[in-house]
Amino acid sequence: MKRVIAALAAVLLCPLTVAAGAQQSASYEVVQHEKDLMIPMRDGVKLATDIYRPARNGRVVDERLPILLQRTPYNKGSRGQAGDPVEYFVKNGYVVVVQDTRGRYQSEGVFSKYHDYDAYDGYDTIEWLARLSYTDGKVGMWGTSYGAHTQADPAKLGPPSLETMVLNMGGTSNAWKHTIRENGAFHQWQFFWAFANLVGETDNPLVAPMMEVEKRESWLTALPLRKGLNPLSIAPNFEDYYLRMATHGNASDWKGLGRNWEDYYAQTADVPMIHIGGWYDVFTRGTVDNYVGLARLKKGPVRLLMGPWTHGGNARSFAGDVEFGTDAAIPDFATGFHLRWFDHFLKGKRTAVESQPPVRIFVMGTGDGHKDESGRLFHGGYWRDAESWPLPGTRFVEYYFHADGRLAPARPGAGPASTTYTYDPRDPVPTIGGAYYFAPGGFDQREREDMIGSTPPYLPLHARPDVVVFQTDPLEQEVEVVGPIVVKLYASSSAVDTDFTMKLIDVCPPSQGFPSGFALNITDGIVRARYRNSPDRQELMRPGEVYEFTIEVFPTANVFKRGHRIRVDISSSNFPKFDVNPNTGEPLGQHRRMIPADNTIHHSATRPSHIVLPAVPSGRR
Repeated sequence: MKRVIAALAAVLLCPLTVAAGAQQSASYEVVQHEKDLMIPMRDGVKLATDIYRPARNGRVVDERLPILLQRTPYNKGSRGQAGDPVEYFVKNGYVVVVQDTRGRYQSEGVFSKYHDYDAYDGYDTIEWLARLSYTDGKVGMWGTSYGAHTQADPAKLGPPSLETMVLNMGGTSNAWKHTIRENGAFHQWQFFWAFANLVGETDNPLVAPMMEVEKRESWLTALPLRKGLNPLSIAPNFEDYYLRMATHGNASDWKGLGRNWEDYYAQTADVPMIHIGGWYDVFTRGTVDNYVGLARLKKGPVRLLMGPWTHGGNARSFAGDVEFGTDAAIPDFATGFHLRWFDHFLKGKRTAVESQPPVRIFVMGTGDGHKDESGRLFHGGYWRDAESWPLPGTRFVEYYFHADGRLAPARPGAGPASTTYTYDPRDPVPTIGGAYYFAPGGFDQREREDMIGSTPPYLPLHARPDVVVFQTDPLEQEVEVVGPIVVKLYASSSAVDTDFTMKLIDVCPPSQGFPSGFALNITDGIVRARYRNSPDRQELMRPGEVYEFTIEVFPTANVFKRGHRIRVDISSSNFPKFDVNPNTGEPLGQHRRMIPADNTIHHSATRPSHIVLPAVPSGRR
């Protein structure tokens, strides 16, 4: 378990920048100037803080230097080691500060995830540090995941000394649309996160051995968790925030500084910032939404960088079982990438950062599909620059579902048409990759032994009777899809509540390396039926009545090559990425019964279910 926490902590230190710049030679030594310095917050709670300063010949330098700050719930004590970004930044002339967030490790107070106090604590820390005599008063922040949240939160309060931010794969735009809920369904990665971080929350010596016995995967079979009757109960604050997430489904439940950046865009500090994300990251939607919302209001500059990465995987060229080529990775993301950004915006140096475009994205899918030496599908791709998002020249093209399973731009013909399947919450469709926490990335959509919920004989997901497939004929010319994606679904159910899921798939034809072909997941989404009309109003359905549903899917960028097929899979579960809907209409996260539901997809001329794809002209030269 300690290894798990160490790995999560390492993820937070990932840095960023795309433009290649000359590697700068370090000119300083590193001295840990303060360890566990207890900085007071406005309410009297003190937060443990480590400060590292540049030195020469073992003595700190007299220069007044800018500050780089990271606030983390993953243990500041893992930083400052050889090869760590902290050491790298100090050697290149920065005062580097790392702080345990409230209630974590050496800091005082009580931790609760995404609480508003992170905004105030961050603000107070920034302004306290800016007054130190050996700094120039300028503060830059960096961090991945929670380390991005802890940048976004104080920025909403506009601290005067905050000068710039590098936000990697975090900074929730709307907790109901991603992070905690997704269109009403509960993101189960919060379950995994709570278990993985439990050890660092309490001094109880029995926690670690207990967690060796109480496997997370086993407790998935016992969901929903009940208060006082689960392993999280050993840390009541962890149990309380998790159960609140699992049982509070309305969007209004998730307002506040720590959860909904979009409500605070106007008052956010107008500083240079870059939002970095991956197409297979759990924060993809928030990353893009934050860029769009802030770029409209701020002088910034505000920038967006999206790669084909999983959470924290910026330095890797693959995601899951798919390889995108060496250009997809940023090898010096945690060091040189960040340094170029900070040197420009905190020290005024020309580092090529100033000439970068507002939007830089990696478009997946230009590879030849061979199996590489690691056994991965070579999907390839290329970097594309733009002035805005969605890309200029985007056409939103409707592809309709047809009774014979076709997916085509032509609307369905006259006459009724529908497809009914039975969704049994006791046998949910297993999650095979995607923007997911447990095993993220691109995978052939086939059950497999190492994926939770898969069972022998490990057939393709499209063989399941509860997965309805619509796909194009083999494409006669490539289709480049870049941008936001929406599914309009006309559906009915025998139940009063259920879920509808979609998955966009690039169907690669059979090849020597993959004789059965490769059904590559590109993006996916979900909607909980009770939230079909409003994120703040739960309305159960009338069995048999047809309703219109909108599934807002995470954005993506992919070239569907000639000879491939574009495929949409519709079902009602994607577990354990999302919690299963028991179909009973019971209060969220508190059900005790599960019943099968007969769910019907309507695809007629009068009820034309379809997907809207953002098609763009090719950006390749």
